[in-house]
Amino acid sequence: MNNMKVLSLFDGISCRYLALQRAGIPIETYYASEIDKTCIKVSQKHFPNIIQLGDVNNWRTWDIPWKDIDLVMGGFCCQSFSSSGKGKGFMDARGRLFFCFSDIVKHLRKETKGKVLFLGENVRMRDEHRRVITEELGVEPVEIDSALVSAQTRHRLYWCNWSVEMPKDKHISLDDILEHDKGWNPGAIRGRYIGVIVGRRIGEDGHRKDYDKNVKITQCLEVRRDKNTVSIKKSNCLTTVMKDNVISSLPPGRYLNAFDLKDKFRYLTPVEICRLQTLPDDYLDGIAPNTAMSLAGNGWTVDVIAHLLRSIERKQMNDIVKEFRKITDELMFGSSETGTNVTCDKHEQNEAIRKSQNS
Repeated sequence: MNNMKVLSLFDGISCRYLALQRAGIPIETYYASEIDKTCIKVSQKHFPNIIQLGDVNNWRTWDIPWKDIDLVMGGFCCQSFSSSGKGKGFMDARGRLFFCFSDIVKHLRKETKGKVLFLGENVRMRDEHRRVITEELGVEPVEIDSALVSAQTRHRLYWCNWSVEMPKDKHISLDDILEHDKGWNPGAIRGRYIGVIVGRRIGEDGHRKDYDKNVKITQCLEVRRDKNTVSIKKSNCLTTVMKDNVISSLPPGRYLNAFDLKDKFRYLTPVEICRLQTLPDDYLDGIAPNTAMSLAGNGWTVDVIAHLLRSIERKQMNDIVKEFRKITDELMFGSSETGTNVTCDKHEQNEAIRKSQNS
């Protein structure tokens, strides 16, 4: 495979660069669009050759060789589409950043005469939002749970213009990535931050009573029951907030007054956070745990992306075969009516003709 010129939008901590390396794809140039200074610092520490382009909104001013770009990737902001967010979709300015990604893909298709490869990623979302993204990009997404290649449950949609298959299950358990306290269960502190953590209202029956003002607000430690794509114990989906991913010595269930149970749960370490995203253990060295969680939670599961990228070589080989068949058809029949979309049946007919001519 030839060295690739890559454009990475919303690059974050450059999980995609690492995925390209793991997929065995040589990189000639890697352009990155990112505005978070901490993300850029992490990226440049590991990959100082990355060319930073700045804000994606200014893409029309970028002085890059557009016609030479081989691959563009982007994980446009998920907060607008996530069920854990407000779900405003394209009504949210962050959601509309998708159209920057889409416009760049369309521009590259034109500049490269349709040869550019693209990969977009986001969370599971409402059908109406998914439909718009799919129509804009012209390909259906594939849904992959990172639980197949890591110790976390993380369902994501991937839009790419080459064929991919599901990764094989690596059977990685939560215990496999814990530095200590193996055997503990995954859980979360439920509530949300508004200056301070706002808890939940839990009735005497143990069920939520969020709209009953007579029930006192409390913090809940929720220890999860496994409901994964695979049967092995997994962490919750890594988010940007420490309280969403804890481990506990308690059995599955809901426990009131979570912060009175500090000896019964703990937060994940930066090394464990990296392992959930299949990053190297030291990838976020020197980063505070809260920040490490935010950076990794906004990132991509490296081994999922590496799996998707490995399929590129197969696509390129298929394209070469199609082009070869087109040329040979033109030489033999004096026209290109079969084109690059010629069917297998037609090729079988062509092969039969060639054999009859050689006999």
